Amino acid sequence: MNVIQPIVPIQSIDSIGQLGSVSKAAESGGISLPFQSMFQDAVSSVNETSASLDGEIAKLATGQSDNMHDALIASEKANLSVDMVVELRNKLLDAYKEISNINI
Repeated sequence: MNVIQPIVPIQSIDSIGQLGSVSKAAESGGISLPFQSMFQDAVSSVNETSASLDGEIAKLATGQSDNMHDALIASEKANLSVDMVVELRNKLLDAYKEISNINI
């Protein structure tokens, strides 16, 4: 049998005011926001793969390496890292636009 659930009263909107204190604490370094850390990791990954690609290209250009495969692999890793950061940015902008369209 289906049991009728009681109506739960709407909670106070006071919790929205607490979001400002969370963002201030995050700016001061007290709290790490999940998306912020994910985005920082993605950007650092782009920097690492770009440095790796530059190293492989330098090795090929100076004749220290004749292995073209490593350079191509480093190039694809760098391209994928940049694509991931671009997609994260696009998702962030989409979420921002969706939130800004919410009527309060």
